[in-house]
Amino acid sequence: MLVKVFGSAVFGIEATTITVEVNIDKGIGYHLVGLPDNAVRESSYRISAALNNNSYKLPGKKIIINMAPADIRKEGAAYDLTLAIGILAASNQIKSTNIDNYIIMGELSLDGSLQPIKGALPIAIKAREEGFKHFILPKENAKEAAIVDNLEVLGVDNILEVINHFNDDQKIKPTVVDTRAEFYKNIDFPEFDFSDVKGQESIKRCMEIAAAGGHNIILIGPPGSGKTMLAKRLPSILPPMTLHEALETTKIHSVVGQTKNYGLLYQRPFRSPHHTISDVALVGGGQYPQPGEISLSHNGVLFLDELPEFKRTVLEVMRQPLEDREVTISRAKFTVTYPSSFMLVASMNPSPSGFFNDPNSPMTSSPQEMQRYLSKISGPLLDRIDIHIEVTPVPFEKLSEERKGESSVEIRKRVTAAREIQSNRFKKLENVHYNAQMNVKQIREFCKLSHESLALLKTAMKQLNLSARAYDRILKVARTIADLANEKNIFPDHIAEAIQYRSLDRDGWLG
Repeated sequence: MLVKVFGSAVFGIEATTITVEVNIDKGIGYHLVGLPDNAVRESSYRISAALNNNSYKLPGKKIIINMAPADIRKEGAAYDLTLAIGILAASNQIKSTNIDNYIIMGELSLDGSLQPIKGALPIAIKAREEGFKHFILPKENAKEAAIVDNLEVLGVDNILEVINHFNDDQKIKPTVVDTRAEFYKNIDFPEFDFSDVKGQESIKRCMEIAAAGGHNIILIGPPGSGKTMLAKRLPSILPPMTLHEALETTKIHSVVGQTKNYGLLYQRPFRSPHHTISDVALVGGGQYPQPGEISLSHNGVLFLDELPEFKRTVLEVMRQPLEDREVTISRAKFTVTYPSSFMLVASMNPSPSGFFNDPNSPMTSSPQEMQRYLSKISGPLLDRIDIHIEVTPVPFEKLSEERKGESSVEIRKRVTAAREIQSNRFKKLENVHYNAQMNVKQIREFCKLSHESLALLKTAMKQLNLSARAYDRILKVARTIADLANEKNIFPDHIAEAIQYRSLDRDGWLG
């Protein structure tokens, strides 16, 4: 007897439906075709043990299973449940009248219990698109898949529950999640708060500007000056994720299996990889491509602590994704694209010792040593960072103050208001949502300067020896400062503040 059941494969962040055809005929043997990898081939042992331990059995006949389309490689153990239910249906051990309305996925243990799978959300989205009515999967993934409406999600702990469901002995209760209610209930609970930071008012202001315009930022200062503490609190002042952004972010995390029992991700991601990371781990890829850290920080913050300690090759592969806000990984047989629209926050010491030109520290580095240290970061990478800010140590008087600083919620209100101004400004442009995304043409259109502002910028560029690349960055940052002040035009004081945030562009910075 021939039976068709349906599973799914994930490529990039999109799913493809896989048709599993099971044919049982006279003879003896178990033949699995359709480009399965070793984990899929080994499924026969897991299926056999799971069925035996639940009073069912593999039929002692010739079993031929085809996984179509046959030219797509099938990976992982998530097809165990699909194959097992197909075999049971083809051997008349369960009823198969409406089995073609189901997508079935799950990894089997030898006792018949189910292990969680990766990519439940993309699979659920594809299932709804293709008109499937039900999705059976492990209970740990049910909450995540139930985000998708108009699809009945059935979370199960054991293969016996699936067998009883098809035999009408005991129906599985659907998992129901009110996505919007859950989303808006969990939207506003930052773990780290800016009120914890003592002093550093100018740096907080700088972080507020970076958050309002989506600007990449680098913090330069000695150890213990609060660079990491400030960076960890940046997500708390970013505007709350929209439902669309939350779905997109959850989809990427689902592919790498980081959403078990969570459902929708409500907080913006904050990723802080160690400086020993490889270029594949950062950008994504591998033999069977997976998203890297830059994609896992999509719609959030990627924090690179001690930037010069990262291998130069690792930092260079990040240049193009920073510009394009997506990364494309090409292999001989296929190409996958992962979104990577993130805010880059980097931190570094000003010298190898960390205390360059600090009169209170005996540890000093010569200008040559410092130049060599800074040259580990390439010009093209710095070109993509809009704001450079020096962080100075906090004096004892500030540290011992009882008074708390401004909270993240108050700062976020101003940031959100500035982002709304930008959304209205760029509503006719498809891929531009905030100031940092403007190209040269849009800068000329939206960052027009008065004669006074232009004169100030010209003087600053001459006197401070600012490089040509600083020009556009200053205009972008000045536009954000004007938006925070709810001003239509860019005034000289906005330009003056933006000029302060280009430390590494000044020729005299080393002296």
